Amino acid sequence: MSPAQHQTAQAAIIPLDNVDPAMVENLLDRAFEPERHRRTAYKVREGMDWLPALSFAALDSADLLVGTIQCWPVALTDEEGRAHPMIMVGPVAVLPERQNEGFGQALMSASLSCIDDRAPLPQVLIGDPEYYGRFWGFSNEGTGGWSLPGPFEQHRLLVRCANRAVLPAAGVLGPWLR
Repeated sequence: MSPAQHQTAQAAIIPLDNVDPAMVENLLDRAFEPERHRRTAYKVREGMDWLPALSFAALDSADLLVGTIQCWPVALTDEEGRAHPMIMVGPVAVLPERQNEGFGQALMSASLSCIDDRAPLPQVLIGDPEYYGRFWGFSNEGTGGWSLPGPFEQHRLLVRCANRAVLPAAGVLGPWLR
């Protein structure tokens, strides 16, 4: 069964581009408040379109939209000006009244399982190191010299990469302007 057809006990995971964008925006507003656009993560991916192959929606047993995940093309620009492409994971959004039912985990697992193992780009997110480390191997090891275009808590900047040694020790994370 492909990740796009993944079923949880209570949800169907479908491609996000099959969902009305207005419904997605409403869910994001409910999960994160309408002021979410001011957050630093939005500045990191500003001007980029989300990646359809890695972005999903969770529908409950009544086919109601209860969660979404979006992934974005971003890059870490090192001190020499070289861009190192990455995938920014998130937001992972679940309706407040439906949190702690496994929708977020199902969405994360579906998204990350679609990354091509033959040439995986590093994945980056801003989140809880213990949670994302325990389930998917994200870590803040090596991100201490990275900066973002806005305020953030350094210990919450996480990366998942097969070989962290290839990542620059310092740089600025932002949109991937190829």
